[in-house]
Parts: sequence; structure tokens; C-alpha cells
Amino acid sequence: MKIETERLLLRPMEQKDFDALYAIFSDAETMRHYPHPFDEKKVHSWINWNIENERVFGFGLCAVVLKETGEVIGDCGCTMQMIHDTIKPEIGYHIRKDLWRKGFATEAARAVKDFLFENTTFNALYTYCKYTNVPSYSVAVKNGMKHIEDYPEEKNEVTSVYAITREEWKARANG
Repeated sequence: MKIETERLLLRPMEQKDFDALYAIFSDAETMRHYPHPFDEKKVHSWINWNIENERVFGFGLCAVVLKETGEVIGDCGCTMQMIHDTIKPEIGYHIRKDLWRKGFATEAARAVKDFLFENTTFNALYTYCKYTNVPSYSVAVKNGMKHIEDYPEEKNEVTSVYAITREEWKARANG
């Protein structure tokens, strides 16, 4: 999956992205809504998982590259996730913390949503996160998603789920 926006290039992850992604995933503040920051082994595993997702599904979390500088500033894309006991297509994103609140996650997530509705048969797309992860669910809302449920889960205490249907996406595009 390759996507270009006004400011970003989303492309499949590669092992050469390790240093940039490790800087993001090893940061305690960035990972405060996860059980813990990632160590080197987990970041390599994350990259390999997304390379495999791209191979199997034709999509995964992509490296988010700032077009102006060519630097990797995060990841964004779609993975198949277990959300409340059902496997669903989930749009996820992480952006380097010095670039938060500049609209990069929203720009990338919108582009991924459009790509998926244009190139797959998914009838709905989801984002899920720990209920306290205000930045993540704010991006989901800006991406046209609506809060559809909260459910208890060991990993997140309470997980919040946001979704947009194909029909809602079409109506927004035509509205």
C-alpha cells in the first residue's frame, strides 16, 4: 500500500525504518496508553509483522514519511485486529511526539480510510483504543468515525471503539 497526501508519503515498512520507529515506540510518553514502551526486539517484531501483513493482505501499518524532509515520522495503516471478539479492519497510527498536534495523524488516517474504501470490500472500518487515549479517539472522530461501544478488556481496562461505514463515507464524500 502506497499513499501520498499533501504533506505525507505512506509506504510499506522496511527494516531500515527501525531507528525512526524505535525512537517513537521506546518513548514512555508516546506509549503511555500501552502496557509499556517497546524494546528493540519488539520494534523489530512490529516491523516484521507489518511487512508480513503487507505481503498477506496488501496492507498493514505503513511508514509515514514527511515529504518535505524524507524522514519517517510514524506509522499509519490498517491491520486486522480482534475487537470485542471479532476480527475487524482497524486503522491505527503513531506519530513522533515532537510533531503531535500538527494534523499528521488525521491526514494519514483519512488517506488510509479513503484508500481502503476505494480498494477493498470492507463495509466498515474501525479504530480502537484505551478509553483514556484522547489523542487517538480524537483522530478517529476527525476521520469521520463515531463512537460505537466501550467494553471491558484486561489490556486496556476499558476499550473504546470508533467506526465508519462505507455508506457514511460515501455520504460524507458526496455531501
